[in-house]
Amino acid sequence: MIVGVPKESYPGERRVALVPAVIPTLAKAGLEVVIESCAGAQAGYPDPLYAEKGAKIFPDRASVFGTADIIAQVLCYGANDITGKDDIPLLRRDQILLGFLRPLGSAESVQQIAAAGVTTFAVELVPRTTRAQSMDALSSMATISGYKAVIEAAEKSIRLFPMMTTAAGTITPARVFIIGVGVAGLQAISTARRLGAVASAYDMRPAVKEQVQSLGGRFVELAIEAQNAQDARGYGTAQDESFYARQRELLSRVVADSDVVITTAVIPGKKAPVLVTGEMVKAMGPGSVIVDLAAERGGNCELTQMGKTVDVNAVSIIGPVNLASTVPHHASQMYSRNLTSFLTNLVKDGKVRPPESDDIIRETLLTRGGEVVNSRVRESLGLPALVASSQ
Repeated sequence: MIVGVPKESYPGERRVALVPAVIPTLAKAGLEVVIESCAGAQAGYPDPLYAEKGAKIFPDRASVFGTADIIAQVLCYGANDITGKDDIPLLRRDQILLGFLRPLGSAESVQQIAAAGVTTFAVELVPRTTRAQSMDALSSMATISGYKAVIEAAEKSIRLFPMMTTAAGTITPARVFIIGVGVAGLQAISTARRLGAVASAYDMRPAVKEQVQSLGGRFVELAIEAQNAQDARGYGTAQDESFYARQRELLSRVVADSDVVITTAVIPGKKAPVLVTGEMVKAMGPGSVIVDLAAERGGNCELTQMGKTVDVNAVSIIGPVNLASTVPHHASQMYSRNLTSFLTNLVKDGKVRPPESDDIIRETLLTRGGEVVNSRVRESLGLPALVASSQ
């Protein structure tokens, strides 16, 4: 089977779906790789590196789509709402599309992809199981986002992060507060600590307390308890507005005392909860920084503007988009390894394994035969359930 890697078309996207190092592994699994010329250039992977590893270089996008049995992308249509739709005419029935598809986002885009007749696998739907860890692209990209959030905060801050003892006296360390202790939050804690800051963190899931402390952070405990704080996949669940109102009230003092606040709280398929209000921002000290990693989902800060940095009462509020793409070399390397693990599990003896044979394949399968077949996605998008014989 042939895996095709087109150049990413989303504006500013510098990652590539497969890097040269994984091509021999795919070849051993019976998969040939064709790649659009210059697809990896911005990530530090020029065409000659691919050719050396056995990939074929194609001159244009249409020839990649026309040749490949499987298309591997970073941002497919759905996740790429700007230029992704242009790929729909290039797809053909029963071709396989693999990448970020934002399946819980827009019913319209998911149904348009389904109507093209392609079989799609959404990496966002990879289950959080031990066997699937090597395929977990969401966690890989969240790791980079957590790291970069702290770097951007340090760049914007008017304060040094580490404690320093100098001839001019002792400089106290910056206070960094992370709200939401998932993969991105844990990496933000770790990075802040490496830079010498005092890190503290809050999450409505008490079970993460030990993880925060193991990284040298202080876990902030609030006198409030969430109901069913996480789902079966380990993600935080949406709470009612009375919970968030009380949560904001209790977080106000911690936010006001922080030099940097990094928010990471997202609920799959839903608008991000507002955790930092305009009033809370006003109470922060001059020169403080907020980095809102939920900016693309509406933002955890009431004043966040997606893709922009705004200043409110001398507080900088950064609403980054696509942070992983700002470190394209290693982001591509990590993502490529995730896709390679997925592909070598999906294809055996030159054939695509049926979804009923494997839970990872079954749970990531989004569309097939002109239908949205993923039951979780259908329920989230308000689509009627399919009868069993159609699955």
